[in-house]
Amino acid sequence: MSGSILITYATKHGSTREVADSLAAAVREHDLDVTTLPAAQVEDLSPYDGVVVGGSLYTGRWHPDAVDFLKRHRGALETLPFAVFAMGPRTMETHDIAQSRAQLDHALAKVAGVDPFAVTIFGGVLDPRKLHFPFNRMPASDARDWDAVHAWASDLAQAFVYGKPAPKPRDLRSELQQTPR
Repeated sequence: MSGSILITYATKHGSTREVADSLAAAVREHDLDVTTLPAAQVEDLSPYDGVVVGGSLYTGRWHPDAVDFLKRHRGALETLPFAVFAMGPRTMETHDIAQSRAQLDHALAKVAGVDPFAVTIFGGVLDPRKLHFPFNRMPASDARDWDAVHAWASDLAQAFVYGKPAPKPRDLRSELQQTPR
């Protein structure tokens, strides 16, 4: 595949967009055409050969625009290679990552028929200046690991180049015409 990839995102304060932009830049390094758009603005997936959907996790829930995107485009996503990421934990501690992954898996399970070939969690950003009480009392943090973002983008680019794996491998010999002897 050498077509166009959509990286779409749902963000509340902009940090998920920053990760989407970084993913796009890294995927472009693999000679793929990439478009980034907010999830709520995407109306049609037909121009794309692959999709990445990202959203932030807030209080245990994946951003509603990301979930809505999956619901609206469920049919198209069944035929396209697509990947999912979430931004959420304030630290990259194993427990925090596992908790965020469980929250993302719960959100994905609510949308029947979607089966991303790759799912990951990136650390989130907490900027108390952008938040309301009581969250504005929390200490600032930025747990994004830009090396991990770029590494995942490189893995995605390889998957997009080679396409989505077949859901059920089949033996093509069974489809050959059989002639009686």
